Amino acid sequence: MSKKVYLESYGCQMNEADSELIRGQLLAHGFQLVPEPKESDVILLNTCAVREHAEQRIYGRVAQLGQLKHRNPELLIGVCGCMASHLKEEIVETSQFVDMVIGPDSYRRLPEIIEKAVDEPYLDVRLDKYENYSGIDPVRAEGVRAWISIMRGCNKFCTFCIVPYVRGREHCLPIEQVMEQVRQVAGEGYREIGFLGQTVNSYKDKNSGVDFAGLLEKAAEVEGIERIRFMSPHPIDFDDKTIEVMKNNSKICPQVHLPLQSASNPMLDKMKRRYTIEFYDELLHKFREEIPGIAVTTDIIVGFPGEEEEHYQETYDYMAKTRYDSAFVFKYSPREGAKAYNWGDPIPEEEKVSRLEKIIKIQEQISLEINQRQVGKVTEVLVEGEAKKEEGCWFGKNPKFKTVVFPKDGTKPGGFVKVLVQRATPHTLMGDVVKLGAG
Repeated sequence: MSKKVYLESYGCQMNEADSELIRGQLLAHGFQLVPEPKESDVILLNTCAVREHAEQRIYGRVAQLGQLKHRNPELLIGVCGCMASHLKEEIVETSQFVDMVIGPDSYRRLPEIIEKAVDEPYLDVRLDKYENYSGIDPVRAEGVRAWISIMRGCNKFCTFCIVPYVRGREHCLPIEQVMEQVRQVAGEGYREIGFLGQTVNSYKDKNSGVDFAGLLEKAAEVEGIERIRFMSPHPIDFDDKTIEVMKNNSKICPQVHLPLQSASNPMLDKMKRRYTIEFYDELLHKFREEIPGIAVTTDIIVGFPGEEEEHYQETYDYMAKTRYDSAFVFKYSPREGAKAYNWGDPIPEEEKVSRLEKIIKIQEQISLEINQRQVGKVTEVLVEGEAKKEEGCWFGKNPKFKTVVFPKDGTKPGGFVKVLVQRATPHTLMGDVVKLGAG
């Protein structure tokens, strides 16, 4: 009888893509996926390690799921992904319920790992700079957007980040393997794809020399694909060619995530971001000049070691001036293994919270004002599914990756509709479907 596996994913979109690989590998080896943990023989948690809070959440979830072992003593619980690579043996030492610790380069060996863990806890967290999971077909969760990992690992070594240590050095998938996935998802009916990588725009196929701009051009030629996105890029890896390709190809969405982290040069240098605020600002203006109306989002860290009030104020002022469509803002969280961990966490928690709240407040106001300018305009929406809060409504994304909510009108998920925006919040546009021939 085949073993039944329950899988939960936490963290970034890269983790979601890895979960698709896990599903593909398990199904190819005769395992059965089940929707509830109580139905399973094996529970796998695919985890994040970017912030300490994420790891504590996993320990809590493991303790909760571990209670199922009272009813099924042969149940196996595995922690996969970045947390596994980061903490290794410490996970088994901390939690009596964990039977497997599986790093992000070990998913090809999952079937044998599960067999070995039957007798005693088993760890496989070794990194492999050559592992790109060729030959494993991802099994995607239900949805209208297919995310495709085009590279693994990272070479940047920002001082606050442990990704290079838990996911290894950067290595890119061969262009043909990427394009095979693009053609496959197009054949399966996906109309939007998103390319994924820790620094996705540094992609380069070592054999053909095809770079990220070339990949975008090739993907845009695939019939059936109508929208192309990517995340997360690094500012220093953008070039004029990539911006030109984005500008001239209507399939590539007018949206870019441009992580800033801080607008203070001393902080950028200490973070080892490899750019100055002057370089970043010139790049951002180039995007806005070449692609008018492009939506720009960013990441910000407050409370990084050494961030004085003047450094923080530079970031606050820059955000007020630059007016991002939205921003992901975080308090600094020390991660053991990253270089900045050795500098401690000297900024008081209440100060970090205060800085965080001030930036969130101004960004919420800016996001509201930007979204309100869309009221009275028509936007194209790829329908995704049931809106969570508004009964009887669908939600979807427009080309700028803004969430749009509208009453159901017979359109099904996966279809495109035109929506006249009637009102807006900082995070959502709301409106009505424009009927063909209306007006």
